[in-house]
Amino acid sequence: MAPLTLLRRSLLRPAWPLLLLAVALLYLFGLGGPFAPTNGDEMVYIHIARMTAESGHWLPLQSELVGTRNTKPPLLIWQAIVASGWGSHWNLLALRLPSIAYSFATTALLAFFAWRLSGKRSTACLAALLYLLYFSTFRYGRVYLTSAPETFWLALPMWWLLWLRLKDVVPPRSLASRSSLDMPIPARMGWLAYSLIGIALGLGAAYKSFALLAPASAALWCAMLWSEPRLDWKTVARATAGVTWSALLGLGLFALWFVLDPDPAAVWQEFVVAENAGKMSNTMGYWQAAWNGPYPMWTQLLAYPANAGLLALTGLGFCWLVIRRGLRPVTWLQLNPAQRVLVAWLLVWLIVFTIPSQRSERYVIPAMPALAIAMALLWQRIGRIWSLATLLLIAPALVLLARIAWVIGEMDVGSPLFSGLTLLVAGLGLLAVLLGLFNARWTRNASLVACATVYACFGLMVAPLSHPDADYSKDVQAQLRGKKVAVPNGFTGQYENYHFVLPGAKIFPFDAESRNTGERYPDMAPPERLQRLLSEFDAVVWLQDDEDQEQPTCVPKCALVAQRWHIKSRHKSGEVTLDKLWYPQQWLFSREWLLVKKAP
Repeated sequence: MAPLTLLRRSLLRPAWPLLLLAVALLYLFGLGGPFAPTNGDEMVYIHIARMTAESGHWLPLQSELVGTRNTKPPLLIWQAIVASGWGSHWNLLALRLPSIAYSFATTALLAFFAWRLSGKRSTACLAALLYLLYFSTFRYGRVYLTSAPETFWLALPMWWLLWLRLKDVVPPRSLASRSSLDMPIPARMGWLAYSLIGIALGLGAAYKSFALLAPASAALWCAMLWSEPRLDWKTVARATAGVTWSALLGLGLFALWFVLDPDPAAVWQEFVVAENAGKMSNTMGYWQAAWNGPYPMWTQLLAYPANAGLLALTGLGFCWLVIRRGLRPVTWLQLNPAQRVLVAWLLVWLIVFTIPSQRSERYVIPAMPALAIAMALLWQRIGRIWSLATLLLIAPALVLLARIAWVIGEMDVGSPLFSGLTLLVAGLGLLAVLLGLFNARWTRNASLVACATVYACFGLMVAPLSHPDADYSKDVQAQLRGKKVAVPNGFTGQYENYHFVLPGAKIFPFDAESRNTGERYPDMAPPERLQRLLSEFDAVVWLQDDEDQEQPTCVPKCALVAQRWHIKSRHKSGEVTLDKLWYPQQWLFSREWLLVKKAP
């Protein structure tokens, strides 16, 4: 081997662990801030957790939001109660840290099995990187309303099966080249293993829904039978009985909610009937909705690339590679038992969640660890064109993030250091794009670096807005402690965020989406509505009515206590246009005023 090649390999060897460490740190950076990418319903369940903690009882769950008290199983709520010490440490960082622990544990497990499957540490690091860079992981694997717990628990049976299929293979490097006919007879699970699997399934279901038992059990059963080199009726009967026992045990653990809750009828109506059974029905008719409804089947077929986010095009390239190879029957025969476990894991989850009337790519998130491993194993065989397209997609995103950071710096929010760092990281990301475009050997890996810089730019960009200097001061918070404060509520439960912004204040939403007290004076013009709210509450948080408004309309009849910048998350049609894209101050930011009625 040429000395130059050896030198290049020796220099690149530590690059994978260093890049993985950098991405892991990105998951921790800004974790306690209000701008971490999340599900819009996160504050709904934080509200339920806070109310339940304040009640001093594990059950029943508590909520002021009509119809939402039992829309998630209690384990998610109990996690927040324990993490916050029954509300004594009520902050976003404490609430979100358990999600990070689950995500990192899943990442470690999939990296281990990627190494066992390939025999290469670089492939293990690549699989871990892919999983952490999937937007589904970054969005739903680090905040409070998360898919990390059920992904961890529901994946444990699949990891155990993979371990059984791999443990007799020595050395691991030779596994990828061996056919199923050369493999030893796999070890079989005993009833203790099936019982432990049932507990894992039950814990996963207790975080999200009993409905997850169906794809998890079906994937395990199919993977067990398909990965058996020598299949007979006894093996089928044993696997069927064992998986059935595991599923029933998991369902029994979930059913403890009905036993322990003082109001099981409400749990049945809100969770089983409304939250779960409702997703199986559609007024359009099943097949009409399947092709022309709001959740058509064909979109679910793209669930895995969609969950990959910025790596969606590379994920699409992986799917195309698999489909091309899958059309050749010899490909399926050449798969070894461990590889068959991964394929069954991916296919069964996709098929099961194509059946309900309501479909979402989020439903297959528990199978994303298998996708990360599979993509890592075939990384160099995925067409370069897909990584080139990914780089071309990422480049304008980096430019726009750099522009927003520049505008934030001009707004004198927080420290200008963050704006400078954002521009620096964006520059590094664009450099990675250029290297990937013009150097074929670096294209695929450059797309990973560029994707990581997008996440880093976003975290650095919003860091000034998350800094205490950009928020209401401690003096203002102390002034409003125990006071009634009316706040806006752009989406269901979003007013809960003000319990972090103004701790100790009594928060009352005044928009219709609050769902607990109804909208207050929606027919009034904004100036009259503001005056009415000021007369009824000790303070009002009011958003800028239009971009040209420099002070609230109630001045001089009201006093401006403090102000901060508000980030718009839901835009009206026509509010964001191509000609405005370069000027985020026109569509992304608005002023938020904290007002009190001026004493006579």
